[in-house]
Amino acid sequence: MGWDDSLYEEEAGRVPGARTALDDEQDRGGERDRGGERDTAAEGSGPHRRRAPTRRAKRGRRRILRGIAVTVSVVVLGTAGAGYLYYEHLNSNIRKGQRTSGDSDVKKSAPNAAGQTPLNVLLIGSDSRNSTENLELGGSKKSVGAPPLADVQMLLHVSADRKNASVVSIPRDTKVEIPACTDSKTGEEHAATRDLINATLGRGGPGCTLATWQELTGVYIDHWMMVDFAGVVDMADAIGGAEVCVNHNVYDGPKPGVPGGSGLRLTEGSHEIQGVKALQWLRTRHAFESDFGRSKAQHMYMNSVIRKLKEQNAFTDGGQLMDLAETATRSLQVSEEIGTVKELFDLGMTLKDVPTDRIAMLTMPRVPDPDNPRNHVLPAPGEADRLWEMLRDDVPVDGKAPTSKPKTPAAPKDPAADPADIGVMVRNGTGADGPATPQRANAVAVLLTQQGFTGAKADSTPDPQERTQVLFPSADLQGDAHAVAKALGVPTSAVKRSTDVSGVTLVVGADWRTGDTFPKPEPAAGPPKNTETVMGDDKKACMDIYAPYRF
Repeated sequence: MGWDDSLYEEEAGRVPGARTALDDEQDRGGERDRGGERDTAAEGSGPHRRRAPTRRAKRGRRRILRGIAVTVSVVVLGTAGAGYLYYEHLNSNIRKGQRTSGDSDVKKSAPNAAGQTPLNVLLIGSDSRNSTENLELGGSKKSVGAPPLADVQMLLHVSADRKNASVVSIPRDTKVEIPACTDSKTGEEHAATRDLINATLGRGGPGCTLATWQELTGVYIDHWMMVDFAGVVDMADAIGGAEVCVNHNVYDGPKPGVPGGSGLRLTEGSHEIQGVKALQWLRTRHAFESDFGRSKAQHMYMNSVIRKLKEQNAFTDGGQLMDLAETATRSLQVSEEIGTVKELFDLGMTLKDVPTDRIAMLTMPRVPDPDNPRNHVLPAPGEADRLWEMLRDDVPVDGKAPTSKPKTPAAPKDPAADPADIGVMVRNGTGADGPATPQRANAVAVLLTQQGFTGAKADSTPDPQERTQVLFPSADLQGDAHAVAKALGVPTSAVKRSTDVSGVTLVVGADWRTGDTFPKPEPAAGPPKNTETVMGDDKKACMDIYAPYRF
């Protein structure tokens, strides 16, 4: 089932072979003339009288068929016209913006053997109070007119074969490098900076948030979708109740020294929530103890919604699809390349065939920020890097078999020279996600020297990289580069040809900040450590409640 744009083209109103009202008007005029003659003959004497019943029956059948044709024509033409108008109405609802507004040159993944590529969509929740409805729902009058914050950020990754999906959240208080961004609406330019990731929305809109994610993860992101408080309420009502669970009675209200709160009040057990109650659930932070607890609660709600839509066949139920389409087009802002109903419909269909037991939702592995350990976090070195690598390589995070077998790098055709004859420049790239490890290039150059690579020297050129790489400029140095990687235990997949270097160059990345031995990679599949994972088919998940918020 899909959208057919031909239904809305100018010539689509005329159904091949169907008669129009004008055709039938002409026929009815001719029929009256001919019918008058036949009626006169039928009333006369002679042989015509015996044939009259048959002729009247035929005329009756023809009139019935013409009547049906007229009715069908009117219905078809009317439906096509109404369909076109409604289609245009839905399109006019959609608000859209640039896919990216920041400096980011991450490349799209190469297609697999079947010509398929993964789909990555950034989902953003805005805390903007710049409307009466959003202010009423979100509170905090002092935030009116302030740049919005992207308080909810999730990356939806659907595998190239559409057999599994993952949703990865990044906590709003994560400190990251934000690239230079330009607001597409105002033209205002924002210089690159280091700040909390939720500030990206006010530095160039959703396109800046997308660019920041791409630079952080190395994952090409196809689209973004954004919703505000009012949009969440409307979407939650359109979808209907979604089941959630709490282990204790909960009230997320103000406490001494801790103002605010979402207002969520639920008794212990399972509940179906929608509308404002759903928004309260998604915004609750204190009662779930932290941003990480809130992410887990958001994942629980999203999984419940997906299960419900699948159980109700909402992906193929025309009536429910129309209701969802009306609400979604009014509630969502999207990147411009998916700014039509057809594109959004096709996007929604990508999740239709993904089994719920292959949908994994998790939060980025993180560590406290040394500069503000109580309030801010950083991506966990190694563990977060592994998660990003899994997304880039389209490896499932649910612990099941990868969608395709990883390629085994071909052995280099160029034989390696003697280690003593191989010149190696070593660069310190450990500053990709924080301060660089001092003298790291010198330390690794010493390791190479101890293994016979006496030409290894530290290069003072800073080259921040998340992952350690061995680069070579031409085919005649490929064997030498592989020899360097083998000596240090660096995987062959990290050996790459690059025109940015003039000789064999080892860039020690943030994945090897300390130690004399390159860290062994974790298994290819399965969620990384130091994170929370909620599977789509888990109907028993239940949120713990921080003691001060129980009643």
